[in-house]
Amino acid sequence: MFVSDKVKTKITMTSYLFLVLVLISPMSKAVEKLTLGQPATAAEIAGWDIDIRPDGKGLPAGRGNAIDGEDMFIKKCASCHGEFAEGAGRYPVLAGGINSLNTHDPVKTVGSYWPYATTAFDYIRRAMPFGHAQSLSNDEVYSMTAYILYSNDIIEDDFELNQNTLALVEMPNRNGFIKDARPDVPMGEPCMKNCLAKMPVVTGKARQVDVTPDEELSTNDDDSSGDSDADVSQGKAVFGQCIACHSIAKGENKMGPSLYALFDRKAGGVASFSNYSAAMSSSDTVWSATSLSQFLSSPQGYMPGTSMPFGGIKDADDLSDLIEFLRTTTAN
Repeated sequence: MFVSDKVKTKITMTSYLFLVLVLISPMSKAVEKLTLGQPATAAEIAGWDIDIRPDGKGLPAGRGNAIDGEDMFIKKCASCHGEFAEGAGRYPVLAGGINSLNTHDPVKTVGSYWPYATTAFDYIRRAMPFGHAQSLSNDEVYSMTAYILYSNDIIEDDFELNQNTLALVEMPNRNGFIKDARPDVPMGEPCMKNCLAKMPVVTGKARQVDVTPDEELSTNDDDSSGDSDADVSQGKAVFGQCIACHSIAKGENKMGPSLYALFDRKAGGVASFSNYSAAMSSSDTVWSATSLSQFLSSPQGYMPGTSMPFGGIKDADDLSDLIEFLRTTTAN
């Protein structure tokens, strides 16, 4: 039988549509039967929608100035950034460095480098203070932002920052960024041969080459535990992961409690520290080498609900050295 090209085309399109309907129909029915999840509520969307644009769009209601922010900054930020935003140890410097970016030793601070005050607010609101991100009220974020700007001589101490005035603050480096006009270059074909022809060799860890934050910490020369000085010295290096939140000095609380007289102390037992989690406060744990080893290897695993923002020390030698360091340096 012979048919025209027009008839052939009609038959072909009819067959194609039929096939599409056959394939889509079961899929549509399957999708309709899914009961996973639920529509996001307005409150849930608002909880995620916290980005703030350079022009200030998205800034929340609130107010604050540097006078209000000074005390809060000292309590919640100075352990890492210094009382005057000058930086502590190897933690970031937030003030100073104006006109240094084109010199041999540029100092990148909020004042010298950051292009928009609004995005500084955005970052503080999202990520600070360390270990307790998003714990600040909007007024506190405005006040802390004001204190940092004041420390950089950008605003006066009584200048009020709010959702209307913050976007008006002109940063010294606001014109220091340019749009990258280079064209996108497609990725080349990846090499998938002889990947292990030469195995990489780990020559050192970050703390061993002294690039993690550290501070001068004394050790007890009268130690009679039998462990070598090298273990205590290595434990001091491991403790570099802890000093942002903990001090071994008596009565010196940071984001976490002082570790002075740590051993044989009940968990949550520092009376001068008021920021314990409910899990820590209600725990019957008494700190010993055994309980510390279990806790420090997996804080959440050992004590679910603890607010300690630390993933744990997985290397057994590092853990042993740290505990020995704590035992010899935090003794009453």
